[in-house]
Amino acid sequence: MLLIYTEHNTSRLNYIAGVLFSSVLPVQFKVTSVKDNFLIYTGPKINYSNARISDKEIWIKPHPLLFENGIQEQQINCFEWNGLKAFFKTGGDIPFDIFSASFYLISRYEEYLPHTKDEYGRYGHKNSLAFRENFLHLPLVNLWMKEFVKIITHKFPSFTFPLSSFAFIPTYDIDIAYAYKAKSFLRNAGSFYKELFMGKWKQLAERANVYSGWRKDPFDTYEWLDELHEQYHLQPLYFFLVAEKTGIYDKNSSPHSALMKELIKQHASKYSIGIHPSWQSGDAEEILEKEISVLRNITGKDVSISRQHYIRLALPYTYRALLKNNITDDYTMGYGSINGFRASIASSFYWYDLEKDMQTNLLIHPYCYMEANSYFEQHYTEQQAAEELQQYHDVVKAVNGQLITIFHNHFVSEQPQWIAWRNMYADFLKKNFG
Repeated sequence: MLLIYTEHNTSRLNYIAGVLFSSVLPVQFKVTSVKDNFLIYTGPKINYSNARISDKEIWIKPHPLLFENGIQEQQINCFEWNGLKAFFKTGGDIPFDIFSASFYLISRYEEYLPHTKDEYGRYGHKNSLAFRENFLHLPLVNLWMKEFVKIITHKFPSFTFPLSSFAFIPTYDIDIAYAYKAKSFLRNAGSFYKELFMGKWKQLAERANVYSGWRKDPFDTYEWLDELHEQYHLQPLYFFLVAEKTGIYDKNSSPHSALMKELIKQHASKYSIGIHPSWQSGDAEEILEKEISVLRNITGKDVSISRQHYIRLALPYTYRALLKNNITDDYTMGYGSINGFRASIASSFYWYDLEKDMQTNLLIHPYCYMEANSYFEQHYTEQQAAEELQQYHDVVKAVNGQLITIFHNHFVSEQPQWIAWRNMYADFLKKNFG
């Protein structure tokens, strides 16, 4: 067991210790404020106070963050430590407060402060410390802990840290289940005349072939994905957009169509599926509640996992709404404008509500790669995207973290625009899991 001593035990300290020594490293730990118990303990121990109290300890001098109340601007100056960016420089056996710095990143402290919104009204990634200091592409907290373990084991050579295991979780957002099927007569008629007016003859022909039964709907890539999952022994997650009313950002197939219901039921019978809350649900909690109800009625199962459509995440409101609707696991922690580690971690962690200064029961699963970011936001070719995806795989595997990726069913279709991306994804899986 790892013992941590502090003069002032706080919920923030207990929380971040839990993340670092339960989520990142599966090790038993205890936080104590009883100095005598700390002094007589012979196992590995960390002194988190302003002065060294024993020769047999790892001393970390605290930054004030974990002992503060409320949310306020923090003075942050980055420096290099063992080839990694670090901040909250203090002193002791490592030159910065790894607990406070990790808490700042994982709690998304900066997202509670005044910031610039992006074009969709979301927290702009350019505000983030990770982007400004060029470590967005790294699971910095995991890398810090990898270095910290070396220090602890050097001081306490008889103690062996159990290793976590690398995990890959492929996830899919089903924003538009079908290109032509499962849509209302009015939507299809409108699309038909629009294509006719614009002279899109190939799309007209494709639409006609799908409706005549001569050709499969191009967005129906589900069997192909099933084959990949079976071949490489993968356990994917699917998130379905089931908005009852379409809008500028919600263009999904009707959740009440027989075809859509059957698709959802098929996936729920063999995979874990979750709600993909619509854009409009971000402005009306009753819509979120209704969409969860729709998905629950289709599957006959409770809905407990989610990921926001368009990654529309606003702290703390989005997560509080999910908790009120019995969501236990959320997969939204990432950016919808650039790939990388939004919370600088490649491990799951419980959300800490900073305004209430308390840990919640909502488990956050951060992703680092979405193909739509590569294509629409970063303007990568499929070859550049393949290299980027491989880089994320390699860095997460090196820290025994959790690699979560997002793909969309239409991105892996055989349409001319997407066939190269389909092949890129298949090649990635074959190379790393074949």
